[in-house]
Amino acid sequence: MKAKQMKHNNVLLIIASLLSVLFGTFHLADDIARGMSPGGLPNLIAVVIWVVWLYGTLVLGERRSGYVIILVGSLLLMGVPVIHLRGPGVGFGTTRSGGFFFIWTLLALGVTALFSVILSARALWEHLPRRTDVQHKQGARA
Repeated sequence: MKAKQMKHNNVLLIIASLLSVLFGTFHLADDIARGMSPGGLPNLIAVVIWVVWLYGTLVLGERRSGYVIILVGSLLLMGVPVIHLRGPGVGFGTTRSGGFFFIWTLLALGVTALFSVILSARALWEHLPRRTDVQHKQGARA
């Protein structure tokens, strides 16, 4: 039963992580289109981060290193809505055409990134080395 639950949680983590990457790319493209973020080579840093994140999700998905990559990427992406939504309004012309999509991607980013943080932290917790009964008894004798 526990193995089945862990497999289910891992599938949810993969889906949430992939959605976070997708929404992150939508958001960066929208930032560039609105002139909030300059286009050009500095955006390749985000591309590299997303490639590492995808590798951690799809190739290292059931390993500790994969969970750490997802956790770090999700924590970084959670900062995007915080940066854009603090203060009065969101500014930068988001009330223009397409403002709904901009706001929606911010909200979707926040939801999927936070969900990925929770699931990856839980997966890391479940993969911590546990002491066996023998180790507990040996520790008590020392």
